[in-house]
Amino acid sequence: MAKQEESGQSLNQIKKSTNVLFNIIFLILAVMCVIPLLFVFSISITDEEALRVSGYQLIPSAFSGSAYKFLWNERTMILRAAFMSILVTVVGTIIAIALDTSMGYVVSRRNFKLKKLYTWLIFIPMVFNGGMLAGYVVVNNILGLSNTIWALILPLACSSFSVTICRTFFRTTVPDSIVESAKIDGAGQFRIWTQIVMPISKPVIATIGMFAAFGYWNDWFQASLYIQDKNLQTLQSLLNNIQKNIEYIANNPYGGLSLQQYKSSMPTESVRMAIAIVIIVPIACTYPFFQKYFISGLTIGSVKE
Repeated sequence: MAKQEESGQSLNQIKKSTNVLFNIIFLILAVMCVIPLLFVFSISITDEEALRVSGYQLIPSAFSGSAYKFLWNERTMILRAAFMSILVTVVGTIIAIALDTSMGYVVSRRNFKLKKLYTWLIFIPMVFNGGMLAGYVVVNNILGLSNTIWALILPLACSSFSVTICRTFFRTTVPDSIVESAKIDGAGQFRIWTQIVMPISKPVIATIGMFAAFGYWNDWFQASLYIQDKNLQTLQSLLNNIQKNIEYIANNPYGGLSLQQYKSSMPTESVRMAIAIVIIVPIACTYPFFQKYFISGLTIGSVKE
């Protein structure tokens, strides 16, 4: 028996040379992920004239903070949009977690009579999409959510992929015996889900929460479709408008300058990269706090069955 265990351990061991090779590969992949971000930041602090003369460089030939100064001059408008993005991300993520985990828990129970029907209803949207026109008609005409914050939240609130992860996680992690014991004690399904299932589901909650938060934070398309009120513009939509059309700022009452003054004072290439940094940094800073739960939740929810 001891020999069998030793042989099994030897088979599972990784050779030092293989381990070194894997570390080198992962290091190269990490550098490939970091360098573009450094490159974008480098361009954002490069003088506009140096960009025209020398092009993009990892190490700027001439430094300038004009791009960030330009964004700082528009801080009232940008901070308002940032607050709206944070509000949409927080509220949307909470709703998404509630919907995805509740649906995943329901279809994970083996004795649920409509499990097959619900499984198909969850699976079909992963393969077939109703299209933008159908979604616009539902959100704008049927539900009447145009120019409301719910137009930014509800269309992205439920994901078939996240529901599938939750279903698999609950099936492999929450034994039927625990649910049956709670039923014997008089607990209903809602109480079982809130007081028994959710407290032991931190990994999957962090996983789908990160997916939802990334989706809400990076989304600008919903605002471009349904939002005309400038007070409801999200940060991503606002900065996208700044990047594409300078007239959006020139016509804004917070600017106070003419269009020609904006055109002459606005850094073009560097401000585009500064906009990207403004969007990337806040959401990137949240990832380390969820990394432990994110990795375990994604692994358990997607691999085990």
